[in-house]
Amino acid sequence: MPGPSLLDRRLLIVTGKGGVGKSTISAALALLAARRGKRVLVCEVNAQERIAPLLGAPPTGSVIREARPGISTVVVNPHDSMREYGLMVLKFRTIYEAVFENRVVRYFLKVIPSLAELVMLGKILHEVRARDAGRPRWDLVILDAPATGHAVQLLRVPAALLDTVPAGPLRADAQWMQGLLVDPRATALSIVTLPEEMPVNEAIELDTQVRGVLGIARGALFVNAMPERRFEPAERELLLGLQGEPAPLGPAAWAAVLQSRRAEQAERYLGRARAALDLPTHVVPLLPAEEWGPAAVEDVAALLGEEI
Repeated sequence: MPGPSLLDRRLLIVTGKGGVGKSTISAALALLAARRGKRVLVCEVNAQERIAPLLGAPPTGSVIREARPGISTVVVNPHDSMREYGLMVLKFRTIYEAVFENRVVRYFLKVIPSLAELVMLGKILHEVRARDAGRPRWDLVILDAPATGHAVQLLRVPAALLDTVPAGPLRADAQWMQGLLVDPRATALSIVTLPEEMPVNEAIELDTQVRGVLGIARGALFVNAMPERRFEPAERELLLGLQGEPAPLGPAAWAAVLQSRRAEQAERYLGRARAALDLPTHVVPLLPAEEWGPAAVEDVAALLGEEI
């Protein structure tokens, strides 16, 4: 029996090598989900804020704010997540401030392995299962996760704690968090790559870790910034013969040859990614945008909307 579609999960994790455009894909997916009537929260983790500006809104920081109708954003960081976690556990602000804001206690909290990752992930997963007036607060939470290695480190924290922490509140939190992450009806992880050697290699390695280490359901592969193939081999030979001509013909012919070679190379890496990763693959073409902002994200969303 087929599982839920990509945008019908409760939590969609988007990650890949740094610089491949995962924030753009996250913002575009949020637009698509909101246009289907879903209430969407996009979370960034301890990072320079990108999602709200990509949606045309001012930065939101660590407080959840609406960036567009149906789409809210937040940046999750260790300090504010620890404060929320402490208040939930201790219930009273005065006790929290006496304990967690104590300089000595804060020092020891910083050296507890994985605690920062646990409270940040816990903040995100709390929003996934939060309810208001008897219904889910969000129909979809998109996690614009850190780059590959840091994303794996973040997402494997609950399982690692279950192997090491004795019974108690911390273990109980790790149990429900891990259960939510590995529930294929609720959560999926999608990979973003460029059609280039290093990003594709990293995407293949990440997929291996998702299946073998994390156990999270796999969603889709997004191949970003795919150059268009404009010339056939015979046409490229003609262009090569023109590269020695005076400007502007010669330089224009050489630029066309370089573009053709890049497109052919990108097709090879796209083929390698498709062969190695048995995932639904969505190819986003290289877009001629003077400024990468809301208009470009709208274009990406329109392209993805035809496939998803």
